[in-house]
Amino acid sequence: QVQLVESGGGLVQAGGSLRLSCAASGRSFNTMGWFRQAPGKLREFAAAIKSSGITDSSLTDYADFAKGRFTISRDNAKNTVYLQMNSLKPEDTAIYYCAAANSYGPITRRTVGYGYWGQGTQVTVSS
Repeated sequence: QVQLVESGGGLVQAGGSLRLSCAASGRSFNTMGWFRQAPGKLREFAAAIKSSGITDSSLTDYADFAKGRFTISRDNAKNTVYLQMNSLKPEDTAIYYCAAANSYGPITRRTVGYGYWGQGTQVTVSS
């Protein structure tokens, strides 16, 4: 049984940092990503990382709002992906979801491209 379990969310003041973790069990995935959903809004892509499968290198992709502030990384030995979020803003407040897929081609930003999802972790940034 595949499970994605997120952790690391919480309440932080604007300008602060949080590190989200997502541990996958049951199988490994070449692509793992983070999405977020604020109240009344659609779920949106934040970042993703894809292992090359040949070397230890990985490809990454970030939404514009995440570039320069968020960093995605993974520990393949632990089957875990991380999202380091710095310089957080109140508009970053959302439920953050981990997603995983085994995909071919470029990293997808579409939710339909990911077959496995975590339960979500709340991130609240106060002003």
